[in-house]
Amino acid sequence: QVHLVESGGGLVQAGGSLRLSCTTSGRTFREYAMGWFRQAPGKGREVVAAVNSAGDNVEYYADSVKGRFTISRDNAKNTVYLQMNSLKPEDTAVYYCAVRTGSTVNSGSSYGDWGQGTQVTVSS
Repeated sequence: QVHLVESGGGLVQAGGSLRLSCTTSGRTFREYAMGWFRQAPGKGREVVAAVNSAGDNVEYYADSVKGRFTISRDNAKNTVYLQMNSLKPEDTAVYYCAVRTGSTVNSGSSYGDWGQGTQVTVSS
C-alpha cells in the first residue's frame, strides 16, 4: 500500500495558477502509474489527468482541462505534480491523487490508495 499526501491547494482568482503536489514515502512509488482526480460539491469524482510510471508518457487529460493543466512526476522525489493554469470557477473541487492498480486510465475503479485530498477554490 502507498500512503499519499496532497498539498498545494488554496484560493485563487479566475485566470490564476496553482501547482498541486502528491508525495509518498513508499519505495514502490516509481512502479505505479498515477492519476489526479477531483470532486466538486454534489458531483462524482472525475479523472483529471494520468501519467505512466516512468513519467515519460501522459496517458490522459480530461477534455475540460486540456491545454490548461499539466501532469508530471519526479520519481527521485516520489512526487507527482499537477500544474493548473488559467483556472476557472468550475475547477473548484477537492483534488486527489491515486495509484493506478487497474487497466482503464480514465476510470476511478482502476485506482486505489487515495490521498486525503486538497481543496482548490477558484473565485470569479
